[in-house]
Amino acid sequence: MPAGSEGRGPESALPSLPHTWRPFGVRVAVIGFGLMLLVVCAAAWFGFDESVRDRFTFLQRLTLGVMGAGFATCGWALGRARVAAEMEALVVVNGFRTRQLEWEEVLAIHLPPGAPWATLDLADGTTISAMAFQGSDGRRARDGVRQVRALIDRQEADGH
Repeated sequence: MPAGSEGRGPESALPSLPHTWRPFGVRVAVIGFGLMLLVVCAAAWFGFDESVRDRFTFLQRLTLGVMGAGFATCGWALGRARVAAEMEALVVVNGFRTRQLEWEEVLAIHLPPGAPWATLDLADGTTISAMAFQGSDGRRARDGVRQVRALIDRQEADGH
């Protein structure tokens, strides 16, 4: 495990349960860029005079609407990423998929330097992404990984 994600300082103190971690930078980017795109598109549309707007066919308008809905859906999927620690389970939400993992299923969590997000090692030999801990969030993500690691260790020590 990388040295940057080790340690048992005050930042790795056990959080009170239930506790939810969410990415910060991704949510700011989705909201910021989404609003900027909306403002630019609205300004361009209303900046055209009526004769130019009238030349857009129904299918062209529908295409623009579908593309806008697609961008909004992708932004919503990225922005809803989270990891929630509950007394009986760890709930991981990545995009449109939600996984509820019993504590016994989760062996470890890792966020190596340069990784885009954390990964969870599961008892069945597989791994899953935990996109709530974005590498770009720096210390915030590393502290969250330490807290989840401390919860995993506590569950192991309690014999669960």
